[in-house]
Amino acid sequence: MELEDVKQKIRRKNQILFSRESASLQELLQLIRQQKHRTLVMWALACAEEPARILNKRHPDHKEPEQAILLCKEWAKGKIKMPEAKRALLKVHALAKKLADPADIALCHAVGQACATVHVETHAIGLPIYELTAIVRSLGWENCETAVKGKIAYYMERLQVYEKLVSSVAFEWADFLMDDSRPNQEQLLADKKQRTQP
Repeated sequence: MELEDVKQKIRRKNQILFSRESASLQELLQLIRQQKHRTLVMWALACAEEPARILNKRHPDHKEPEQAILLCKEWAKGKIKMPEAKRALLKVHALAKKLADPADIALCHAVGQACATVHVETHAIGLPIYELTAIVRSLGWENCETAVKGKIAYYMERLQVYEKLVSSVAFEWADFLMDDSRPNQEQLLADKKQRTQP
């Protein structure tokens, strides 16, 4: 089973149950490494809306996740500068420290990582790492496989949609996101790791 590494993390009492090395995320990572930065931004911010909705339903007094997504969309458009958006996304991570439920904590970090994708592509994988952790925490190991696989398939499908959309429709983007000469940072990370392996 592809989720055997997740089971091992549960046994070791790890808080985060997925990583870049997770077998179940390798196909998604390959697709992420092929994307333009703005495609990943569009995908991550759109996918973060579901964890934000869940958090809003469970914690209606806390608007930090929704606010972070809103401000990071403005950052991606060039309407605001990084410091303002960064403060908002750091508040989402800070909210996680106030919550007790491990699934809610993971959802906060999923939103924070998605928002940070505007800064650099390597944060994009953080969304699935944390959101899938939340799914396992919510459903339990015995009942999570279908939901986890379904969510990964959803990520793949959405990323392919946004890949086509970002190339075919004119959107408003900050100048730094329009620079396609920069290599994908997630790909660079993978290349570096491959070079350093014996």
